[in-house]
Amino acid sequence: MAAAAAVDSAMEVVPAQAEEAAPETTGLSCLVQLPGEVLEYILCSGSLTALDIGRVSSTCRRLREVCQSSGKVWKEQFRVRWPSLMKHYSPTDYVNWLEEYKVRQKAGLEARKIVASFSKRFFSEHVPCNGFSDIENLEGPEIFFEDELVCILNMEGRKALTWKYYAKKILYYLRQQKILNNLKAFLQQPGDYESYLEGAVYIDQYCNPLSDISLKDIQAQIDSIVELVCKTLRSINSRHPSLAFKAGECSMIMEVELQSQVLDAMNYVLYDQLKFKGNRMDYYNALNLYMHQVLIRRTGIPISMSLLYLTIARQLGVPLEPVNFPSHFLLRWCQGAEGATLDIFDYIYIDAFGKGKQLTVKECEYLIGQHVTAALYGVVNVKKVLQRMVGNLLSLGKREGIDQSYQLLRDSLDLYLAMYPDQVQLLLLQARLYFHLGIWPEKSFCLVLKVLDILQHIQTLDPGQHGAVGYLVQHTLEHIERKKEEVGVEVKLRSEEKHRDVCYSIGLIMKHKRYGYNCVIYGWDPTCMMGHEWIRNMNVHSLPHGHHQPFYNVLVEDGSCRYAAQENLEYNVEPQEISHPDVGRYFSEFTGTHYIPNAELELRYPEDLEFVYETVQNIYSAKKESGAE
Repeated sequence: MAAAAAVDSAMEVVPAQAEEAAPETTGLSCLVQLPGEVLEYILCSGSLTALDIGRVSSTCRRLREVCQSSGKVWKEQFRVRWPSLMKHYSPTDYVNWLEEYKVRQKAGLEARKIVASFSKRFFSEHVPCNGFSDIENLEGPEIFFEDELVCILNMEGRKALTWKYYAKKILYYLRQQKILNNLKAFLQQPGDYESYLEGAVYIDQYCNPLSDISLKDIQAQIDSIVELVCKTLRSINSRHPSLAFKAGECSMIMEVELQSQVLDAMNYVLYDQLKFKGNRMDYYNALNLYMHQVLIRRTGIPISMSLLYLTIARQLGVPLEPVNFPSHFLLRWCQGAEGATLDIFDYIYIDAFGKGKQLTVKECEYLIGQHVTAALYGVVNVKKVLQRMVGNLLSLGKREGIDQSYQLLRDSLDLYLAMYPDQVQLLLLQARLYFHLGIWPEKSFCLVLKVLDILQHIQTLDPGQHGAVGYLVQHTLEHIERKKEEVGVEVKLRSEEKHRDVCYSIGLIMKHKRYGYNCVIYGWDPTCMMGHEWIRNMNVHSLPHGHHQPFYNVLVEDGSCRYAAQENLEYNVEPQEISHPDVGRYFSEFTGTHYIPNAELELRYPEDLEFVYETVQNIYSAKKESGAE
């Protein structure tokens, strides 16, 4: 109902400018005689809606002129309604604000219409590969559509959960597509274009598309660190040439002694004053690779700390270079004469992870505990640096246990294949991942599948992968056949005799007796429906009632989905919201004591909601009464 009301409230229509009508009252005659600035002030007071402005402008020529489409009145209407969009307009641009208002409003209605359709279309499966095709074909500015999705996400916290769930997915997709296109264009830059920070920010943005991350903001934070370094540098050498550099200037200092002064000042500011440090305690955390998080948390791993250090040094005229050293990313600092033939011993190697420590070749090998060839001390380009960053994310994605959507693995695969689209093993991994998650196109019976496209590409690149490709093709086609045979929605009625032992209902907040986790029920079976191998691995036979008891699908507060036996669950006497990313897929609202199923889940369990109300009344009302006594 809340979602429907939201749609209705958005159906406000801005009327067309009507023909002039003569003022008929004394009040109106007085009003139109006021100066234009005063009229604009009155009409921009904030109490009038767009509908009111449309009516006012229809009364006479004078008010129609004041409410001209490109004037202050309609600009204020637009600003009040959608304040976050104003940053996209330049004060010097001519804008038809009335037209912008209409286009933005239409985009909002289209966005809500699409969001409302997603739950019905994709409740039983992940949003498929071509599920966003409707969005890609929308007319009008994409920023308007995105702004409406953000408005949906900012609706009252405990309501419209299903709308928020799908709005988030759509927004995630739209922004990732835009970022991926930007990254591909970035990778096409000439070889001498070396903006390591820009590439790292694209990776950060792609993995965190809902966060407000921009190169401009990150550069501003780095500029503030540079200012602190300059302040320290001034105390070391008040006439240092780096102090005269202007913002954005790409000058380099050639004297090693002057470079050394910059590095000393940097080490003091970064590691002593700002307390940046390598994250040894939580090394395998994806946050260590996101530049905005490195700046916020002031910690990272060797490659992210090195990129920060490199960026600051280059802004101050020290030409450090990235070294793709095995197991530990480093920077190198040239000590040899300009134009001379140099080898690896003509450089000092800087460990930004280790507080800017300066290392010799032998110390570098001691750092990783092995001897390496001279080639591994060489400088690498932007693409190789990004490849290593994404490779780290890919490794972390493979380690994911709780996040059953494997979002980090999917994101890192997308990024890696954007840089190296012919990596056979990663293409196979992506195909397996799609197969595992069931991310199929909406028209499953059509052979033009994402998975089949990937497999065909693999076969072309490496015919030796025939066995793996054949296996996945076979299972993909089997899935298509199963989808053809599926009939209707399975409805479970509590009143049926075979369900008489089911004690709990969807939407109830439960607690696991053995492990203590909080969860919400989103499905149930009269007996365990898992296979013999799962039953054996989970030691279900050791339970007093074994597998011959109801089992419940639950969303757990740690982000996992589990299948719990009835005897292991109990009512949570202090119910709380469950912070699980898929809550909105199944529920529309949290009431404070339980979740209300959305239309699709209620269709599958039509008798559960009434039971939930009775349970809540008995459990929580009785608790309040006993507390009052």
